[in-house]
Amino acid sequence: MRIILVGDSTMATRSGYGDALCARFKPEVSCVNLARGGRSSKSFRAEGLWDQVMTLLKTRAPGQTDLVLLQFGHNDQPGKPGRSTDLATEFPVNLSGYVDDVIGAGGQIVLVTPLTRRSFDPQGRLKNDLRPWAETTRRIAEDRRVPLLDLNAVSVDAVQAMGEAQADTLAMAPKPADAPAQPSSGSERAGAANPVFDRTHLGPKGAALFAGIVVDQLVLIDPLLRSRLR
Repeated sequence: MRIILVGDSTMATRSGYGDALCARFKPEVSCVNLARGGRSSKSFRAEGLWDQVMTLLKTRAPGQTDLVLLQFGHNDQPGKPGRSTDLATEFPVNLSGYVDDVIGAGGQIVLVTPLTRRSFDPQGRLKNDLRPWAETTRRIAEDRRVPLLDLNAVSVDAVQAMGEAQADTLAMAPKPADAPAQPSSGSERAGAANPVFDRTHLGPKGAALFAGIVVDQLVLIDPLLRSRLR
């Protein structure tokens, strides 16, 4: 079995949960993390990154199963030149295109709703500005009859339950003593190359937490995957 991860920096190496997720599988499972920071459902294809996925799918060994986990939304939000997509038109069309490509190449796909950001309002309520993209992802999964991993909903519940102080320990770097109560912007830094404190990207603690959540949800989708876990 091969698992291919496709998404943005919240899934990518160093800044997301993808590598920690791959580490949860037994050695006989090939897990390839092709998620890249700063990418959206539009730019991942436009930059030729999707071609790498299609090459893997089309050169699949006989008897091998390929499972693509695909998560976008953070960089599809408005205000990101070259990355933003229209929620009502472009974003759903882009997701459907990925579904068509994977199924057409004989692979399997799970659509993953975007991981929550970890910003709270003054009343201690978690802000979920990614909900509209999660809802659209859910609708496309239903329309196309492919599995959905609702990471947005599960991660919102988990982060809300732990509260802001604990949620801040999931970041790439410790919270500075003089950090504002809330960030001025929820935008994603392209690639998240230099570890700094923010409430979007993940350090080792956050990566381990959300990788575990994704594994738990995957097993609910396909119980046979349990035998492939370490």
